[in-house]
Amino acid sequence: MREMVAFGKKLKERQIQEWQGYYINYKLMKKRVKQYAQHIEQGTQDRQYVLKDFSQMLDNQIEKTVLFLLEQQGHLASRIVQLGDQQGDAQQEAEISKISEQREAYRTVGEDLLKLLYFIEINAVGLRKILKKFDKRFGYRFTDYYVKTRANHPYSQLQQVYKHVGIGAVVGALSRNLHELQDRQGSYLPIYDHPTLPLQDPVIDSIRAAMDRLTHSTNFLDFLGQHALIMQEELQLPAPSDQKVDDEKYHFMSLLLNLANTFLYMVNTYIIVPTADDYSMQLGAAPTVCGIVIGAMAVAQVFSSVYFSAWSNKSYFRPLVFSSIILFLGNAMYALAYDLNSIWILLIGRLCCGFGSARAVNRRYISDCVPLNIRMQASAGFVSASALGMACGPALAGLLQTNFKIYKITFNQDTLPGWVMMFAWLIYSIWLWISFVEPSREFEEDHTTSQSNADSSALEKGLRQPLMISSEDKKDEDADQDYDDSEEASEESHLPANSIGSAYRLLTPSVKVQLLIYFMLKYVMEILLSESSVITTYYFNWTTSTVAIFLAGLGLTVLPVNIIVGNYISNIFDDRQILLASEIMVLVGILSAFHVIIPYSELQYICSGLLMFVSAEVLEGINLSLLSRVMSSRLSRGTYNGGLLSTEAGTIARVIADATITLTGYMGVSRLLNMTLLPSLFICIGSIIATCYTYNSLY
Repeated sequence: MREMVAFGKKLKERQIQEWQGYYINYKLMKKRVKQYAQHIEQGTQDRQYVLKDFSQMLDNQIEKTVLFLLEQQGHLASRIVQLGDQQGDAQQEAEISKISEQREAYRTVGEDLLKLLYFIEINAVGLRKILKKFDKRFGYRFTDYYVKTRANHPYSQLQQVYKHVGIGAVVGALSRNLHELQDRQGSYLPIYDHPTLPLQDPVIDSIRAAMDRLTHSTNFLDFLGQHALIMQEELQLPAPSDQKVDDEKYHFMSLLLNLANTFLYMVNTYIIVPTADDYSMQLGAAPTVCGIVIGAMAVAQVFSSVYFSAWSNKSYFRPLVFSSIILFLGNAMYALAYDLNSIWILLIGRLCCGFGSARAVNRRYISDCVPLNIRMQASAGFVSASALGMACGPALAGLLQTNFKIYKITFNQDTLPGWVMMFAWLIYSIWLWISFVEPSREFEEDHTTSQSNADSSALEKGLRQPLMISSEDKKDEDADQDYDDSEEASEESHLPANSIGSAYRLLTPSVKVQLLIYFMLKYVMEILLSESSVITTYYFNWTTSTVAIFLAGLGLTVLPVNIIVGNYISNIFDDRQILLASEIMVLVGILSAFHVIIPYSELQYICSGLLMFVSAEVLEGINLSLLSRVMSSRLSRGTYNGGLLSTEAGTIARVIADATITLTGYMGVSRLLNMTLLPSLFICIGSIIATCYTYNSLY
């Protein structure tokens, strides 16, 4: 509590009293949201009136802030112009004292600019928080609507908040003039003639750090368009030193190694898919046992995700080393099972590979150790590495069509995936040992334990001071305090969940529905991929190379589909419309894949499989984007975070799907296709019903 109060006081001390009337009135808007909820419950106001009235209120608040911002930018620009005139005289006279005075004058302007940047940041955070609060009360359609309709409209002031072009011009003018005044061996070097010379000035460094934070804080389009599985922590008002902390933790080669681990693991997962049925038959099992062989890795990943997530609280290097060693051993056992003629060695090898899944560490490293200004790029790199690995795995298996022996060890299409991946993890382990840098954790005791538990709650209380306090509002503060305290305790607490049970209790109905959707799409995709070799061999007599080409082609659609959806479709349609349409298209793909009366053709299988896979990919991107917005901020960090819950939902879906393939195989390969599609059909219909019911009830 003392830390919470201290933070609130510190934030209050930073406010500029004479600017008090120009902050967005957060308290007024928060009370208005409460009134809307009461009026809707009483039936005195309808939803359309609420949306229109609140939109107009937001427009007025943003316009007030932006016009004041432009006015202050004009004052700063005028001061820089006046200093520029004085600077010419000082340089002609070459008096050191006057040059020093000029530099101090520019630094004073820079300090005032920092105050203005902080003013923008407070308003940007307040705007985001009130949008989130409105969404929690009435659903999240309003945020989508408001941002998309205001982001690029010529009459909207919202774009001034997150583009802040004028601020960039002021920063550029300050940097140039300070650089001109910087003494370098008796000469004044123009910045345009020597672009590589860095400007060593603490004011400019602070301004740049504030600009980076502000870009992250106000980039609403990125905030609404996240398609990565990495949960972002709830936006805070960081101290100027926070960016330096990020820079201290960040190491490019370590990030590259982290992404390489992601890529290799996905290759390891899918490289056996084209040959798993043949390998099972070589060891005396039924071809449908390939479901268990493929799914064994997912079974182990259910448990490894938890202990790797917990381990990443203390280290990143050691779990990555452990992961590469376990995967090296697992692939060796997988390859040796052929000569040992043991299906159990094969399964144990795949279990070991699953126990080496460090994807939880991969996500945590990006969310914890990558600076905010490149975190979205790193998250995109994580998704791209996963997609590329998914495509490269089957493609690589298609190239390993050979058969020879060295001593008594067999190298063929069944064992070579294990030998190749064993060698790959050996090389990776050496590279990891040489190049990975464990990020420093010295600051985390102070930063995480003292601030994470208190800052977020104090933030809104602190924001109430510069954003809301006025003589009229002060009268109502005591009456509203009990409501604020109870609401903030339930909604704004940032204490991470300490168990699966506590994490589950934080899930709202809409989050549960989206986890169900994630479960459904992973189940459908796993059924399609894992049984592809058995189905195509039975119906079409496809070779391993043909199956590999088909699977690689599916994997290569991941990035183009996400680019199209992210850049075009999501800007035209509401996310929930895309979500529901994608679910329906998955359903159509499932229905078209059934073998009913007419002879089953390659065209039917390829088209239905492509429709299912692409629709599931579109669904995954949109679903994760929505999930990252509605999931509690308490699930943004800690062992039991949102990324872990999402991964567990997807992994359990894969396990059940692979088990379904093996169990259904006992009925005969001729029934495998239809019998495995039936559960997919029912789960898909269930997710569509849940989606319609949940979102209709919200609105």
